[in-house]
Amino acid sequence: MTNVIEQIKGGLIASAQAYPGEPMRDPRTMDQIAQACVLGGAVAIRAQGLADLALINQHVDVPVIGLWKDGHDGVFITPTLTHAVAVAATGSQIVAIDGTRRPRPDGRSFAQTVSELKAAFPQVLVMADCGSVDDAKASQDGGADLVGTTLAGYTGERPKTEGPDWEVIEQVLNIAQVPVIAEGRIHTPAHAAQAIQMGVHAVVVGTAITHPTSITSWFVGAVKNVQ
Repeated sequence: MTNVIEQIKGGLIASAQAYPGEPMRDPRTMDQIAQACVLGGAVAIRAQGLADLALINQHVDVPVIGLWKDGHDGVFITPTLTHAVAVAATGSQIVAIDGTRRPRPDGRSFAQTVSELKAAFPQVLVMADCGSVDDAKASQDGGADLVGTTLAGYTGERPKTEGPDWEVIEQVLNIAQVPVIAEGRIHTPAHAAQAIQMGVHAVVVGTAITHPTSITSWFVGAVKNVQ
């Protein structure tokens, strides 16, 4: 476990995900994108969906942070123990789980989910996707091996910032007893560098690297604004 944490230290984690209904929403496409990101220097891949994870784990030689999105509201990132066990079974070394203090569909607490997951897969690490410093406190107390700022601005507890939520990153760093992963609206190399300078363990970048629809829309918006 320590080896995986050391492998990603100070590095860039690429999130290879596509939304349902998009042309790229295909496991083979996400697998190829993940491989391309590793060629570019990504120290780990974050991906979702069992089919995607099964393929990616066969073809990359870096740690994989796996999750399973089920639903659109409330707790939907690996929301239950059943989801977490299925993700771990794909070979993903790290399982990302909603680390907020909201109720979970199966009635288990975060701590119960982590405990039961690790009973089945002792080697697996758990990343808690948090929305606030209070989430981070609760999740690390509940057994998280890493805490991420993934959900800052998406749970209603904090306003959604235009770029990274630097305030919550700093708050989580101040209380963290486990490695902190910066994630959420990190859209430029300067953002990623700033997060590392602040002291996070690693940085996750998704949209700005792996989501051409969003990237194209940024350029389209810029072009329209000067016409």
